[in-house]
Amino acid sequence: MKLKRLLKKTMIILFITIGIIAAVTYLFLQQASFGTAPSGARLERIKKSPQYKDGAFQNQSPTPTFTGGGTFYSVMVDFLFGKHERKTPDYVLPSVKRDLKVTPSAKPELTWFGHSSYLIQINGRNVLVDPVFSGRTSPVSYAGTKAFNGADSYHVEDMPAIDVLVITHDHYDHLDYETIKKLKDKVGIIVTSLGVGAHLEHWGIAADKIKELDWWESYAVDSETIFTATPGRHFSGRGLVRNKTLWSSFVFQSKDYKLFLGGDSGYDHHFAKIGEQYGPFDLAVLEDGQYNLFWANIHMMPEETAKAAKELKAKLLLPVHWGKFSLATHAWDESIRRVLKEAKALNLPVTTPEIGEKVVLDSILPSSHWWEQELKE
Repeated sequence: MKLKRLLKKTMIILFITIGIIAAVTYLFLQQASFGTAPSGARLERIKKSPQYKDGAFQNQSPTPTFTGGGTFYSVMVDFLFGKHERKTPDYVLPSVKRDLKVTPSAKPELTWFGHSSYLIQINGRNVLVDPVFSGRTSPVSYAGTKAFNGADSYHVEDMPAIDVLVITHDHYDHLDYETIKKLKDKVGIIVTSLGVGAHLEHWGIAADKIKELDWWESYAVDSETIFTATPGRHFSGRGLVRNKTLWSSFVFQSKDYKLFLGGDSGYDHHFAKIGEQYGPFDLAVLEDGQYNLFWANIHMMPEETAKAAKELKAKLLLPVHWGKFSLATHAWDESIRRVLKEAKALNLPVTTPEIGEKVVLDSILPSSHWWEQELKE
């Protein structure tokens, strides 16, 4: 009898504990920063997409989440407890603080803010891509990966009025709730991937400001500012459910220039197809960092970044997705060193600005190895 009572008591405690955990998890996921799933007319449009199958968006090629023998458990154990050296710089990163509200150069001007955030000033328009200015890649302000020391020198208040905000996909290191909240009244039009507008509307942005694109669809702000969503090899999701919104790269066509805005992507045949259909590009902005052999399908190795730029027929490569956050286990500057080595072998020009340093196409193309300061000290 005592054993039965003990077992009964234990089961009651177990069920109560599970209930409490479930309730806390549910309440935690109700925070606005998680966004919301597409519904209504938006969901009906999604269901008509060639990329949407079996209730979720799919890549063009089979893309298992883990590669190289990795599992969710082994990857998390390695990430949290493995010995990985120099994941973050041990000095304050150099940066250039400029007034971005002054009239930019006549030629296209670009300012990188670290990771995948950058401002393009072209034909009198300001185009901001994947801004993350809150200092963390997280749904909450008190936890998550922090920006490197010195990498957070720019904030929403430093931005000029934004004509076009481009959001490639809904991951926290590309779509930041706190940044969007502060930025939304400074933005004219938001160009993004199919389904991502659900988050944006949930955060108070008017539906008529949001232009969601499926792959190969275009939106013309005017005759000199045209965006076309193109494929990537990645995934999406801000909560427990994945791939309810699309992930994209973008072709940005202006009067005299053509730029490729890569977003996040593993290597695949889509780069060559985009290059054939839209190339050559005056500039390709491609991810170069946060890779691992355990998730090689969804993020490129640096050598693949250089290869993709060549297949895009890019005249110049700007490597991003590095220099601000450590979201993988490699050394923080390994990606830039590896991509430069491969680019040299491929005779591919690369620009490597400090955060905030001016890049002007056909004119000012910074190429210093500013990250090597750590090795000299």
